[in-house]
Amino acid sequence: MSKEKDNITYDVVKEKLVTYIEEEDKLEFIEKAYLFAKKKHQGQYRKSGEEYITHPLNVALILTSIYADYETVSAGLLHDVLEDCDCTEEEMKNEFGEVVVKLVQGVTKLGKINFSTENEYLIDYYKKIIVGMSEDVRVIIIKLADRLHNMRTLWATPPEKQKIKSREALEILAPIAHHLGIHKIKSELEDLALRYLKPDVFYDIAEKLNKTKLERDRTVFEMQKEVVNLLNEHDIVHEIKGRAKSIYSIYNKLDKGKKFSDIYDLLALRILVNTEQECYLALGIIHSKFRPLPKRFKDYIAMPKPNMYQSLHTTVFGIDGYLFEIQIRTYEMDEVAENGIASHWSYKENRGSNSAANLQSTTEQKLQFFKSIIDLSKEKMSSEEFVNSVKDEVLNNNIYVFTPKGDVMELPIGSTPIDFAYRIHTKVGETTTGAIVNNSIVPLNYELKNNDIVRIITNKSSTPSKEWVNIVKTTQAKNKIKAFFTKNEREIYIERGKYNLEKELRKRKLVFSEFFSEANIKKICEAIKVDNLEEIYLSAGNGKTSPNSIINVIDKIKTVAAPKIVKVAPKDLDTDIIVSGIDKVKVNLANCCNPVFGDDIIGYITKGNGISVHRSNCHNLAMLDNRTVEVKWNNNGTKRYITSLLIHSKTLDNHMLDLIQIISMINVSVDGIKTINRGNEMSYEANIYVTGLEQLQKLILAIEKQNYISSVERLIR
Repeated sequence: MSKEKDNITYDVVKEKLVTYIEEEDKLEFIEKAYLFAKKKHQGQYRKSGEEYITHPLNVALILTSIYADYETVSAGLLHDVLEDCDCTEEEMKNEFGEVVVKLVQGVTKLGKINFSTENEYLIDYYKKIIVGMSEDVRVIIIKLADRLHNMRTLWATPPEKQKIKSREALEILAPIAHHLGIHKIKSELEDLALRYLKPDVFYDIAEKLNKTKLERDRTVFEMQKEVVNLLNEHDIVHEIKGRAKSIYSIYNKLDKGKKFSDIYDLLALRILVNTEQECYLALGIIHSKFRPLPKRFKDYIAMPKPNMYQSLHTTVFGIDGYLFEIQIRTYEMDEVAENGIASHWSYKENRGSNSAANLQSTTEQKLQFFKSIIDLSKEKMSSEEFVNSVKDEVLNNNIYVFTPKGDVMELPIGSTPIDFAYRIHTKVGETTTGAIVNNSIVPLNYELKNNDIVRIITNKSSTPSKEWVNIVKTTQAKNKIKAFFTKNEREIYIERGKYNLEKELRKRKLVFSEFFSEANIKKICEAIKVDNLEEIYLSAGNGKTSPNSIINVIDKIKTVAAPKIVKVAPKDLDTDIIVSGIDKVKVNLANCCNPVFGDDIIGYITKGNGISVHRSNCHNLAMLDNRTVEVKWNNNGTKRYITSLLIHSKTLDNHMLDLIQIISMINVSVDGIKTINRGNEMSYEANIYVTGLEQLQKLILAIEKQNYISSVERLIR
């Protein structure tokens, strides 16, 4: 955090490289990348006043601290060359090959992020991460190292930019480093971000740590001595060290209401042993002398975190009654915990094909986090929903539950058996009827807990309930449930549209097969802007286009010139209807078919009573002499319109109260409803007031979904 210039040289980087990369050709490759970057950045300077090459050198040094492979380090040295220098992709590919160029391209993509609003910035950032991740996780690792060095020199930027970059580091990059298991980068990013976002808090904690440092060091040293003697007595070869708590993690605990003196894991030890078995032996030995604090033991060896972190955690009452948090792990576990996924490429440098296979398996497990983001990005949702989903489901704490076969399933806290079922497979989710958790039947809104064993009960004929949307936690399950009902509604609309169209074609005495010829379908599609016959039916069924409008594309209804019209004063006008070519005319909505706003309509010129407006499919038009005129709805109309529905049920049970409740839930007013007994079934005639066709279609759909309803139709008298 010093403002002094960092005149790092390539020799410093090389000193670290030779500790884990032995092949001379790979070391020469990295040096070649450094010399190439130095030449290309010649004459460029950073805002801190240093030569620009110091930045890629620092990025490379950070990458060596987590044992990144030679291609990653080389790309780290070259990561700004394509964007900031006179260099083509072809030139770089000729010098360093396709893999390095792809890594540099990926980092360049992540660098081109525009921030408009907070939500847009977050969604774009995540999506660009996905693009970069889809090919190679090392792109993200280079980006993290790049941002860490920029955060170290953030003092050279204006205060407003410091806060923006710090928020980005804290909310996005540090959690990603955590999920990749790169503790070193995560911890430093958090501390640096806090320094700029809340400097008073940061320096207050730092000062308190300094004041208590001597006392803490003495206590930790005494406890360390005790534990060393204990393990030596039992011949367990080990290494032990005190563990520093980051300022940001202390801030988090203080922010949750804890006092500084109550943060017991300020006193912490880490024990490293050779084997997994020795981890458990060491734990038992320590517990035999130091009493453990209840509910503070965690076994991340048997149940690793999603980023493959493994360790035993326990909190014990140590010397002088102080609480100590102790972590016990193998050397290999410690390397993964500190350096994360990047360190695995260093294994490649000196290991054989079997190790490569193991590495691939481990890497795939580590990428589960990013696969979750990719799955979310496929769902259709707004920017805000996407951001909230990523934050809630991917970056926050999760629970781990088991299938009856012992497979682990990762879910966000608050998930239910329905979430679990949809995570297994969409079909399992859709046919879920119940759940058994830990051998006990639980309700479907039961909140799953860590280590629950979950068995889903299914029935092939079952379907989801709309209420599930309010029960489930995961966005994936929510969207699958919504998609199920959207698909069902679409099928109902298509079926209704087909029925209504065929009904109108019969009235006009038109042959189905002739009317729906290939040429006619094409003409209708162009006229109503859809793609195929199914969408024509859909448009007719959901009220977007009336059946008569569709038929009129091929078989137009002729209109005649209007005879003498009765003119009336403006106060008598029904302004919801506009008559073509006439400004002021008396207009009535026909009582026989009760048109509502949005219906396809035709005007009939009456003798002495202005224009009578009918629905285009009103059968009474056929009995009227040919005196029609073009009319249309005034889009500014705000009235409510009366119309009548005939509702056919499948049974003789009286469902009137249920129907009234459904109608009122859609915010529709009931003018009157009566029952009609028809032998083996009961029908209902309902007179209702609606704002227009859209609300009416919504109501009809809601009624049709009831399992006791066979059909719903609008009455034409």
